[in-house]
Order: sequence, then C-alpha cells, then structure tokens
Amino acid sequence: MSSFSITVTVKLFAAYQEAYGVSELKLEFPPKTPVLNVLEYLLLEKPELEKWRHFTRLGINLQFVQPDTILQHGDEVVLIPPVSGG
Repeated sequence: MSSFSITVTVKLFAAYQEAYGVSELKLEFPPKTPVLNVLEYLLLEKPELEKWRHFTRLGINLQFVQPDTILQHGDEVVLIPPVSGG
C-alpha cells in the first residue's frame, strides 16, 4: 500500500459472490473515496451485476452506511443485494 491509497476488504454475497467466484476481494482506492465507488468499480468489472445497482445496500464494518460515506484504510465493506430464500 502506498501513502496515496487505502486498502479495503470487500465481502461479496449472493449475486456478487457468484459473479466473482470468491467471497472477498482486497481493493485499493485513493484516500477520501466514498463507499459508492466500490460498487461502481465492481459493476464496471462485471456489467451483468448492473441490474442490482439500485437494490444493493452498502455497509462498512458491520453497519449500513450512506453511499457517500468515506472509506478508511482497513475498512471491511459489504455489498448486500436482495436475497431470496426458501
């Protein structure tokens, strides 16, 4: 990690986990990056997830947050799409 970036762990669930084939990612972003940028980054890499954009809740360190919440180095980000169960 350089002093010009922060590293976050992104926990993937449901459709996100299926698309990426892993349960978590480590990503680097510039300081003062809002959590919404994590979602946008993932959607750019996997456009098939775009349909979940407006239904996905964002969380940092086990708390749901607003899309403009600024990430801190070491944060754990979760993206929670709607899930169906049986």
